[in-house]
Amino acid sequence: MSGSSAYTTNEGKAAEAFSKQSSIFDALYSSNPIIQYKRDRVRSLIERFLPTNSCILELNAGTGDDAVYFAKKGHNVHATDISTGMQLQLQQKVNHASLENSITTELCSFTQLAQLQNKGPYDLIFSNFAGLNCTGELDKVLQSFAGLLKPKGIVTMVIMPPFCLWETLLALRGNFKNAFRRFNSRNGVLANVEGVKFLCWYYKPSYIIQLLKKDFTLLGVEGLCSTVPPSYFENFPIKRPSLYKKLMAFENKHKTQWPWRNWGDYFIISFQKK
Repeated sequence: MSGSSAYTTNEGKAAEAFSKQSSIFDALYSSNPIIQYKRDRVRSLIERFLPTNSCILELNAGTGDDAVYFAKKGHNVHATDISTGMQLQLQQKVNHASLENSITTELCSFTQLAQLQNKGPYDLIFSNFAGLNCTGELDKVLQSFAGLLKPKGIVTMVIMPPFCLWETLLALRGNFKNAFRRFNSRNGVLANVEGVKFLCWYYKPSYIIQLLKKDFTLLGVEGLCSTVPPSYFENFPIKRPSLYKKLMAFENKHKTQWPWRNWGDYFIISFQKK
């Protein structure tokens, strides 16, 4: 099997997995306070860069929480995903909120953006919560961005790095498999969502910066869930509210500093087209 065919097969597995999860996705995660913290962080950062009445291309849009949020702020969003189930949930959410004039949808892989029907140009390309970790062809994805953006357009991505402090600490509980799973991800690490297995890759900010430096200026890198625990510790804010607030305050103060910008469950990285 060729490398390209292997990636296509992996994308198909990821699409199948998230389609299976799509009908319960919001129920699983909407009440998680750490996920809300993460969304608030990402949205507030984007709003620092985003002009009013912007056109946004969202990759791996999922069930559309971010698309709806930005549409209600007066922006136009083209929300894309490879999962038919996620697109169905998104469209239902759009209809329920009467946002048909502000949100359009398209079933499209981020590795196939040359085939995108709505090519913009856009003020912002946005990918949240590690959707781009589901491809081993991130270079191919990034190389397609410049042609889809307006001059001075913005790219903001939320990516999982090869090291997460909290995840590594799972070794103290004897959970060595998950503690060190990111360390050797060159050939991909197996994920399991709703019984469907597919590969994920982990990327350093430096790798992304190197790929985009010709056409883009780096605006910043922030760690996300570096001292705040990852969202699978969903009971942490309830059981330890005082400590949780202190960890949030520390993270928000040091999010752009080394090592915290590199040691989170994710990092948020933003660029501006030259």
